[in-house]
Amino acid sequence: MKTIALIGLPNVGKSSLFNRIAKERIAITSEVSGTTRDIRYKDVEIEGRECRLADTGGLDNSTVLFENVKKQSLKAAKEADILLFVTDGKVLPHDGEKKLFFELQKLNKPIALVINKIDNEKEEERAWEFYQFGAKNILTLSVLHNRGIAKLFSWIVQYLPAPQQETILEDDDDFALEEILSQEDKKDIDNDGLINVAIIGRVNVGKSSLLNAIVGNERSVVSEVAGTTIDPVDEMMIYNDKRLNFVDTAGIRKRGKIEGIEKYALNRTSSMLERSDIALLVLDASEAFTELDERIASLVDKYELGCIIILNKWDKARDSFEKITADVRYKFKFLHYAPILTLSALSKQRVHKINDLILKVYEKYTLRVPTSKLNETIQEACRRHQLPSDKGRHVRIYFATQFGTKPPRFALVMNRPKSLHFSYKRFLANKIREEFGFEGAPVIIVARARGEKDNENQ
Repeated sequence: MKTIALIGLPNVGKSSLFNRIAKERIAITSEVSGTTRDIRYKDVEIEGRECRLADTGGLDNSTVLFENVKKQSLKAAKEADILLFVTDGKVLPHDGEKKLFFELQKLNKPIALVINKIDNEKEEERAWEFYQFGAKNILTLSVLHNRGIAKLFSWIVQYLPAPQQETILEDDDDFALEEILSQEDKKDIDNDGLINVAIIGRVNVGKSSLLNAIVGNERSVVSEVAGTTIDPVDEMMIYNDKRLNFVDTAGIRKRGKIEGIEKYALNRTSSMLERSDIALLVLDASEAFTELDERIASLVDKYELGCIIILNKWDKARDSFEKITADVRYKFKFLHYAPILTLSALSKQRVHKINDLILKVYEKYTLRVPTSKLNETIQEACRRHQLPSDKGRHVRIYFATQFGTKPPRFALVMNRPKSLHFSYKRFLANKIREEFGFEGAPVIIVARARGEKDNENQ
C-alpha cells in the first residue's frame, strides 16, 4: 500500500486536508500554529484505490520542540511514496518555504504543490505567486469549502495501483473457497486479533518515549516541553500473531492548567479509551505519586479496561522496589488486580517484557469461564462466608452465569438482588480471581432477579 505524506509549514491546513480525505474528524485542527506534532496515519480510499495517508507536523525549527517535529516530518516524507506540499494561498511564499520544497523535489518522488485557502475564482490569481517554486504539478483548492478536491484526487490516483479484481466463485467452486479460507486471511475472518492498548499518564512521565521504545522507532515526538503530544498517536505492530495497536495519548494535567488546544486532546483521549482494551498506566518512579496520577488511574476503572502499571524512569527510582510498589498498592487500591512492571523507556531496560504481559492480560480480559465451574466457585464461597440477611429475610443466590467479556462480566441470579452488599460482591469477585486468575482484568459482578435479562449495557 502506497503512502501519501502531507508536508508543509505550520497552520497551512494539512490536518484539515487529512480529515477531508479521510472523511473523518481525526486530526485536531485549530488556529494555533503547531497543533500537529506527531505523525498520524490513516488507511483511506481515494476513488476506490487504497492508500495510507500521513499527516505530519509543521516544518518549523523555531524551538527545540518544533525542531524535533520537523525532523519527524522530513523522515515521514522520505519514507512516503507520494508528497503533497501544502501551502497557504492567503499569504505570500517566502524563501524558507521554497527551500524546503526544493529539498523535497530532490527525493525524486511524485510531488504536488497544493495551494490551500483559495476560496473562489478571484483568489486563483494568487496562485501565480507560487509559480516561482518551479513545481511541475500545481493544484489550487480550498479544504474549508471542498473546492478543488476532485482535481487533487485525479492527480493522486494516477500513482496508486488499480484495485484488484474480486474473485467470483461458481457454485461448484467450493474447493476454491476452502483453499482461500485455509490461508492466513482466515485468522482475520475468525478473529482479527486486534488489541488496542492505550498509554495514559500525566504530562512528562515518558509515554512517548515508551511508545518509541516498544515499537523500536521514533514514532512520537519527545521533548522536555510538557504537553508535547496533542493528537493520540497510533502505532500497529504484529506480535505472536496478534496485532497490537498502541495509542500514545496526550498527557493529562490539572484542569486549571489545561491550555488552548489541550482541551481537544483530552476529548480525543476519552473517545480513544472507549475503544481500548488495555491501558498502560505510566507513573514516574523518580517522583512521588500525585492526586492527578490517581485521577488518571480512575479512567481505567471508568472505562473498565485491562491494566498494566508501568513504573517508568526506574533507573532514577526515588526509593526501593518494596517501598514504591507498596505505595502503588496503597494509592491505587482499585487497581489491585493490575500487574506492575518497572522499566526505563530511555535505556529500554525491561521494555521487552511489555508485549508478553499485554497478551497475558488480554487472555484474561477475554476469558470465558465454564458455567459449571463458576457455580461451584460461588457455592463454595457462600459456604465459607454466608450471605448476610436482609433485615432478617433470607438472601439466596440461585445460580451464576457469565454474560460478557472485555471485561469479564458475571450475573448472580438472586431472590433479593438489591440486598447484595458491595463488600460481599467484592468478596465473590476475589474468589473468582483466586480460581480463574484474571490478572490485569477487572471482574464485573451484577445481581439480577429471575427473568431479568443480563446484557453488557446494564
